[in-house]
Parts: sequence; C-alpha cells; structure tokens
Amino acid sequence: MKFQKVGESLSRELRSGRELWLQLVSIARLVGQCVGWRAVQTYPQGTRSPLLSIAFALPLMLAAPSVVQAAEVKAPGEKPLREYHEHALRHEGNPGRGRALFHDPRTLCMQCHSTDGKGGSTGPDLYSAGDKYSREDLIRSVLEPSATIMMGYSTTIVETRSGERIEGVLKAASDRELVLSGVGNITRRVAREMIKEQRTSPVSIMPSGLQAALSLEEFTDLIAFLETMKQPEMRLANEAGTPAAIQRLSRPIILRTFLDPVHRFDHPVWFQEHPVLDGHFVVAEQTNALLWLLEKRADGDRKTVFANVRKEVFVTETEGLLGVAFHPRFAQNRKYYLMHEFMEGNQRSMIIAERSAREDLRSDLGSPSRPVLKIDIATEVHHGGGIVFGPDGFLYIGMGDSGPQGDPLGHGQDLHSLSGKLLRIDVDRSENGAGYAIPTDNPFFRHPDPAVRREIFAYGLRQPWRFSFDPATGDLWVADVGQDRFEEVGIVRSGENHGWNVYEGFELYSTRHRTEQMAYLPPIVSFRRRHGTSVTGGHVSRADPESTFNGVYICGDFESRRLWGITQRNRTLQVIREIGTSPAKLVAFGQDRRGGLYAVGYDLGMIYKLDMSDAKFEP
Repeated sequence: MKFQKVGESLSRELRSGRELWLQLVSIARLVGQCVGWRAVQTYPQGTRSPLLSIAFALPLMLAAPSVVQAAEVKAPGEKPLREYHEHALRHEGNPGRGRALFHDPRTLCMQCHSTDGKGGSTGPDLYSAGDKYSREDLIRSVLEPSATIMMGYSTTIVETRSGERIEGVLKAASDRELVLSGVGNITRRVAREMIKEQRTSPVSIMPSGLQAALSLEEFTDLIAFLETMKQPEMRLANEAGTPAAIQRLSRPIILRTFLDPVHRFDHPVWFQEHPVLDGHFVVAEQTNALLWLLEKRADGDRKTVFANVRKEVFVTETEGLLGVAFHPRFAQNRKYYLMHEFMEGNQRSMIIAERSAREDLRSDLGSPSRPVLKIDIATEVHHGGGIVFGPDGFLYIGMGDSGPQGDPLGHGQDLHSLSGKLLRIDVDRSENGAGYAIPTDNPFFRHPDPAVRREIFAYGLRQPWRFSFDPATGDLWVADVGQDRFEEVGIVRSGENHGWNVYEGFELYSTRHRTEQMAYLPPIVSFRRRHGTSVTGGHVSRADPESTFNGVYICGDFESRRLWGITQRNRTLQVIREIGTSPAKLVAFGQDRRGGLYAVGYDLGMIYKLDMSDAKFEP
C-alpha cells in the first residue's frame, strides 16, 4: 500500500596522502601492464593488495541483482560497499561531473572502453549501456566486477613455457596464435607453440576497489553518467518525460476545507458524491472499515454511517478498506463494490465484494457481502487499492505486485498472476463457478496458454494507486507508485505492458525478468524523488469548458503534498506544472457529479475542494 513507502559533501581535492598514493599506485601499475604485464604477476588474481585494487577500466560485468555482501576486505578507513550501493541507488547524481570522472586518472575508465558504438576495446563499448542495463546493474558492475562476468569478456590466463603469465580478454584465436587485449587496450599475441597452459579465470580483469578513490557523491555521479549512455531517441524520451524542475503556477489553485472540522474523518481513503442523492457525499475510512454519508445542509453538515464492514475487513496500520465503486445502475439495482484486505489463517488476500443499499439509498442493507473475486497475496505491501467502473460498464481493478520490495518474483511481468496488473471483469454475469464473468474482448481472452489469466487488461504495474477515465476521451489515467527513484503517471490501454519491474519510469530497473522483443510502454511523466515519493492519481478536469484547466489531468503526491497539472499529446508529456499544495497528505481525489474535484487528506481527516476560479494553468 502507498503508505508503506517511506552525506557527505562533494570534494574535488585529493583526500590527504592516501588518495594521492592510490592514484600513484594505479598509474604505476598501468605502466607495468603496458611494458610487460609484470604487475599482475606480483599479486595473483584474487589475492590483490587492497592498495592495488584500483580499477583501470569499467567493463560491465553484469549480473542479475543480488544482495551486496556485508563482509568485505577493505583498506583502513574505506567505506563498505553497501554504503556506495545504497547512496547511488537513492540519489540521482550529476551526470556532468560523472563524465569528468570517467576520464579521471582515478578511474581510468577510458583505458578499456569506447563510447562511440564502434567497440574494439578491451571492455564493452558503453554507447548504449543505459539502455541495456539498470542502475542496479551498473552499480554492481563497478562494486563487484567478478560477480558475474559479461559473456565474451572473461579473463583468459596464459602460462608460457618460459614461465611468463599473461592475462587479458580473448579477442582472437587461430591455429597459430591467441590475441589477448588488456588494460589500456594493449594487445598481446601469443604463439600456440609457446603456450604451456590456458584457462579462464573466475575473476574479472577489472580489479575490485574502484570506489575506494571516490567519495559517495563522486561514485554516484559516475553511475549517473553511465546511466545516460543511451541511444538518442531513448535519451530524448527520458529527458522529456522526467523533468528536472517543475514550474509552479504564479496563480495556484486553492484547497478549501469542505466540511466542518468537528466532522473530520479517521484516515479517509476515498471520497465521491452520492450517485443519486444531491448534496450527499460518501467517504470511506481505511482502518475503521466504515462508509460515511456526509450531507451538506444549510444548517450545518450532517454525518451518518452508510455501512460498517469492520467484521469482514482485515485491518492493520496500513491495510483495511481501500476502494469503493458504485454500480452504473445503482439507482435501479442498489449495488456497490468494495476492495479490501482479508485474512484467513495466515493467508492474506484482496477481496472484491458486492453489497446492496436499502431502498432509500441512504445506507447499506446490512446483509453479508457477496464475494466477487479473491486474490491471494504474499506480503503486506502493494495490494493495489482502486476499483472503477469504466464507460463500458465493466469493473476495472488495480492490483499491486504484492511484494516483496522490487518484485523479485516478477509478478508484474507474469501473465499467470493477477498481481501487478489492471484487471477488467463483468460483475453482472457469473461463469465457471466464479462470482463474475470475463469480457470476451479482454486482450488475453483467447490466449493459447490456458494458465494465462483472462482477467488481465494491462500489466507491468507496481502499485497502481488511483486511476480514472477521462469522460471526454475515454483515456484511462493510472498513477503507479514507484520503487526507489521515480513515480509514474501514464495512460493505459488494453493488452499493454507498462514495464515493471524491468523499468521504473523511463529507466531500467532490473534485467532479471526482461524479455527481448517485448514492447514496454513508458509513462507520460515520471517524477523524481525531489518532487515526491508516493504518487496519488486524480482526474482530468472537465467541470468548466472555459477554464484554463479544462483537459488538464490533476494528481498529487502523498508525502510532499504537491499537486500537479499535466497535459499530453499522443501519450507524450506536453506541459507539467505544480498547481498547488495540500494542507494534508494526499491519499485520493474525488469528484462530484458535475465534475468538481476534491482532495482527501489522510492524516488530518479532512476533505478539500479544489478552487480554480482565480487560478490559471500557464502552458
């Protein structure tokens, strides 16, 4: 669930005599390599002195993500690898400074790498490293170069009959000779007849310890530069969709308190005007599992219980009642639907339940819920939390990846799982013993694999927290809470793969579940951590055709409390502005029947109406 998401200064000078010594040792060893490869004989592979463990290159010896080892051999005063890993993962870094470090004598990256796409160097060409490898991969390739060595770049060790030991990356082999390329792109040719022994080393030619000569900030800058090594079209998409700064409106909107503070709610998570009764609004409380009917009257607000489902809902500090949807024909059939957590024994589940209102439509009938859909989940995080009826009359359900963090099992990419998906079901029919039917035009309805879940409408989502349809265009806007670095807002269509956990925003997150030839749809915008840490989806403003906000998608952030306005064309970001600030943490947005917008303040228990009358959206 969204609520669970929760240095040093940069120095350009040498850090006392130790750093100077490290640089001198690096240069001396490079010279030794160039004149005869004798330096590598002094310290056999795998037993290098910490002072000699400074990298001369940056080959991308990439592996699937694994846990950084806490036990490390390091020089006195050297920071643990995990500090570099965590800092680089949680901070953006400065690519410009990283570019300078790439050419810095402390790293000597250019000694083994090209960046023009032509290749030919000892290490891999880095022209499109940011397209091929995630930030996690890049970090690990520098900190643990021997963890898993990229195919074609293993270290070959040759012992000659004269006793010489030569090592490098094998570049060519014939009946007559081997050609090895080493640090500094120095090539050695060894005649076959002179070879006594040849073997492949499990240790990369790139020694560990590059980070020892860099501060945490410098290391992060270097990683940030490597991440920018993208093909031009990918780089442009990222720059366009992930703004470094978001301009604030000179005339922002105002959030006005919508109810008497004496009637404040306890952790409200959902709000909407009653579908039939004028001047009546329904509010859902998460941890109390209560639905309230708020009546706006001339003599003061009145608050009464609409439904109490506490006995059916599993509640913790972060779990409980999450979503509500009234049937499009509620006035006739009196049906409405809830999305909430459920616990049976030790098994957590998400439940979509159907309930009925009394004939006056002012409160619940009091009968037990009818279970519609039950989805088992593995952990206490990322359960989704949104249900909405689409213009087609079908119920759309937002399911999170259900954890653990990072989606290591790849639920978001697994079509056999309902987790990490947007689902679409027909609640007006039942088939095959289920409490619902599957629309025949769902994208995977006729998939040849019988284990693929036909309920899936779209996939590759992490934690879709609030989504809505634009009443004018039918576009389905989804806000997806990010993992470590980005929050996403996009438009989702049938059958699409929106990338998680291969992508986070426009950036690669992990290659573990990546499939070549798969089309991963990017978001319209990805917010950086400086802007917010837990996006809350909203609505496209359509209440006033004459307003400058007409057609603007309005959303916000739970933690930073900022509100944003977004316009797009062909799912490409056109304009984004910070349009206001909420007094409370933004957990949801609501609407009245005329399209007016409201914000739900989770921590203060208040509802706020968005007043745009004096504001102006400035493109």
